[in-house]
Order: sequence, then C-alpha cells, then structure tokens
Amino acid sequence: MESLPGYRSKQLLHWLYDKHVFDPQLMSNLPAETRDELSDKLSFFLPQIDLKKTAKDGTTKYRLKLEDESIIEMVLIPDDKKNTLCVSSQVGCTRACNFCATGELGLKRDLQTHEIVAQIMLGSSFCQPNRLTNLVFMGMGEPMDNLDNVLKALSIIQADDTLSFSPRRTTISTCGITDGIIHLADSKIKAKLAVSLNSAIDEKRSIIMPVNEIYPLKELKQALKYYLTKSNFRVTFEYILIPGFNMGDEDISALRRFAGDLSCKLNFIPYNTVPSLPYRSPSEAEIETFLKKAHSLNQAVTLRRSRGAEIFGACGQLAGQK
Repeated sequence: MESLPGYRSKQLLHWLYDKHVFDPQLMSNLPAETRDELSDKLSFFLPQIDLKKTAKDGTTKYRLKLEDESIIEMVLIPDDKKNTLCVSSQVGCTRACNFCATGELGLKRDLQTHEIVAQIMLGSSFCQPNRLTNLVFMGMGEPMDNLDNVLKALSIIQADDTLSFSPRRTTISTCGITDGIIHLADSKIKAKLAVSLNSAIDEKRSIIMPVNEIYPLKELKQALKYYLTKSNFRVTFEYILIPGFNMGDEDISALRRFAGDLSCKLNFIPYNTVPSLPYRSPSEAEIETFLKKAHSLNQAVTLRRSRGAEIFGACGQLAGQK
C-alpha cells in the first residue's frame, strides 16, 4: 500500500501504542477505505495466548503461539508500582547452559523484529490501566545471537511516537557473547547490560556454560571494559547460586579478581530447580553464609529472588512447557 499521510500515520500509531487496538476496523477516526486497505495489505497478527499461569505473588507466565505455530514464553512481573516484562528473543537457544531449561530445547529459530515488539505490545496492554515500566531480555534465547532484531525492536519502542520506552528501564542479558557486547556498545541504541556470569573461574564456568570455551573470561572482560567506555550504565553480573559448585571461598576470591576494577553490581540469584536438571536450590543457611562472604566485595551486592518459580516462570525455567 502507499504510504499514509503523516497525520494518518500518527493516528495509526496512537491506536496501536496508546490505545492497544490492533484491529484496523476498530480505528474509528480512520476512513473506511484506509481501514480496509490496512486490513488487506498489512498483518496485525499478535501472538496467541496458548497457556497462562499466575503465581501467588501475581507473576504471570504466558505461553505464546506465533504465526508459524512456534512456541515462546514471556513473563509479566508486577511489583508495587513497577511492571516488568521478561521477553524472549529466540525460539529455544543454542548456547546450552546446563542449568537452564531453555538450553535443552536447542535453537529453533530467531524471533523477527515484529515478534519481539508484539510481546512488548501484549505486555503493555496487559498492564492497563497502569504502564509497563521495565523490560528485560531474559526470556528464551540469547539476545546477542539475534541482536540486530533486538536492536530494531528497541529502536521502535523507544521512539517518541510509539512507547517512548526508557533505555534506563531496558536490560539486555547475555551469557557472554563478546562480539555482541561490542556491537551493542557501538550501536546508537541505549540499554543496560546484564551478564550471566555464574563463575569467575574459567574451568568452572566452562562446565555449566559452554559459551566460555568460545569467549573465555579474559576476552569477556575486555569486551565489558569497551562497553563501559561507551555507556553511562553499570554492568550487572548475574550469578546463579548453585550449592557445592560456585559458593565457596575460592569463588568469592575469583569474583574479586574479575570484577574488582569494573563499574558493576552483582546480583546473586538462588538457583531455581528444574526437574530434568541435576542441581538443587540452596538452603537459606547456605545463602546467608555466602552473602556474608560476598559483602567483602567492593561492588554493590544484591540478592534477587526470582519470581514465578512455582509456575516455572523464573530464571532458567522457561521451556515452553505446561
């Protein structure tokens, strides 16, 4: 179809991004012929909710069916005045971290830009009359393996005439793809960066994260230093607490060596049990003992309790299953 006049484009964007109306026939201030042409020539398909589960704390996991019948998951996490949406960037994942349920699926395909934006539009509409306040690319897939589409999606939702979504409230997570980190740093799209670290000892990290064989810690750190020269945001390290594996004195010492000279903060996350995987969640006593040691580190340290574990919607649990 021919391009819409500027004022008609603004009307269309207002219906989509402000009113969350996705059927052109309901866009009452557009002429009938324009509504018909939009319906005939453009797709307004949104992922279909295949399954919805809500935890006691209000965290809701949505299993979504895409136009080609592929399945992904997203999670909406309400917290007082905050509404955080955890979105997927791929159908499955190729990185095979062995503590993560998504890694067991393998990679089916990348999500297209419109499929990423569609999740955000759905999440935003589900928050009504409140606003979607935070966005994290921590769902299914490795965002850096589909970074071009992720960045295109962010450029759309950050635009003034769409959601005007704040980069300060947007986080891209990675298992440590260094060329992707550099690409993000050099792009004109602003977002916070979170790195799934889980060990600052190469031998240990390689056991649970095969990506470390390709991008070892030394190379990862150089990429992060480069990112920090280009960004005003600190890096967040996410560290899954796995008893008997990465919670010892040597692990604290390795963290101090690796992160001591970086502008960063450390999020420690108790491991969420996945029935098919061999690890267990730490006890409260184990967590407390580890945190006492971790507070000797120079960086800001937080304990982040994953939301939605009871519905398999927490970190590492997304696998498109019931």
